[in-house]
Amino acid sequence: MTVRALLVLVQIPPRGVWGRGGLALHSTLESWLDRPLDGGDPTPDRLVLRYLAAFGPATVADAQNWSGLTRLGEVVDRLSPRLRRFRDSDGRELWDLPDAPRPDPDLPAPVRFLPEYDNVLLGHADRGRIVASEAATLWADESHHYGTFLVDGMVRGSWRVARGKGAATLLVRALPALSAADEAAVGAEAEALLSFLAAGAGSREVRIS
Repeated sequence: MTVRALLVLVQIPPRGVWGRGGLALHSTLESWLDRPLDGGDPTPDRLVLRYLAAFGPATVADAQNWSGLTRLGEVVDRLSPRLRRFRDSDGRELWDLPDAPRPDPDLPAPVRFLPEYDNVLLGHADRGRIVASEAATLWADESHHYGTFLVDGMVRGSWRVARGKGAATLLVRALPALSAADEAAVGAEAEALLSFLAAGAGSREVRIS
């Protein structure tokens, strides 16, 4: 614990191989890079720009929540000539890169299954931007144990794979119940995911509840 707290470390591969985990192994960053650290630029400007490239438009609070850093408002103020500013429906100030893609709000988003701890869920202070209000309680209870799935860009439930005796079942829990069209889309994506995750299983099944 002392080493992890005081030294700059990197977790080195293999953390695990497909289908089997292992102990986390660490090395000093200098050893891994085979060169001494030069200190670099101590300001978090580049970090904020990289964050916005992945998750913008976002608030300063979003960036602070994701990074664990504070006082990023000063950084955003400094970077503001290089950024584009928006306001959300609640009047909060959002920032993004000027040339970032911004799809039309009415463009349908395809169904997507996300793993546990996915950054798209953890990257904002206000998770109401991605977690549908009906699914918020379910997500809070299960997000650390199960994956989640998105319907039209919003979390609508959880999923996990149950295995046993050569069989694999992908269990999908939706909240609230899905429309017939959404359930068909979720089912198709679930089938594709299960084929990938359990290619060697003798039988595979998707169950949506």
